[in-house]
Amino acid sequence: QAQLAESGGGLVPPGKSLRVSCTASGLALDYRTIGWFREVPGKQREGIACITFTERNGKTARRVKGRFDVSGDMTKNTVYLVLDSAKPEDTGVYYCALGHDCLNFDSPNSFHHWGRGTQVTVSA
Repeated sequence: QAQLAESGGGLVPPGKSLRVSCTASGLALDYRTIGWFREVPGKQREGIACITFTERNGKTARRVKGRFDVSGDMTKNTVYLVLDSAKPEDTGVYYCALGHDCLNFDSPNSFHHWGRGTQVTVSA
């Protein structure tokens, strides 16, 4: 069965960077799209990054917002999200999910096979 699992969240001091991972099982990432989303207190789930594996050799197309970056390692079946210069307002639960493309990556409505999420807390 196709599953996504996030890992790497935790406590982050303000101004530091954090990398979280999304590992897929039960499917290959070639020609797949993975979106990253977050839920912060008082707000609905929002898209923050997206990556599509456009070739079987691991070439990717990426879209990001703000202080985020995204990359992938097809050999490890894993997608990475990096948050730079973390701020307290970045605190929340971070999710990855499967999509069809990154055209409307800020909306979670067309994504599926959600992971359980990983908690990120930015605090001194």
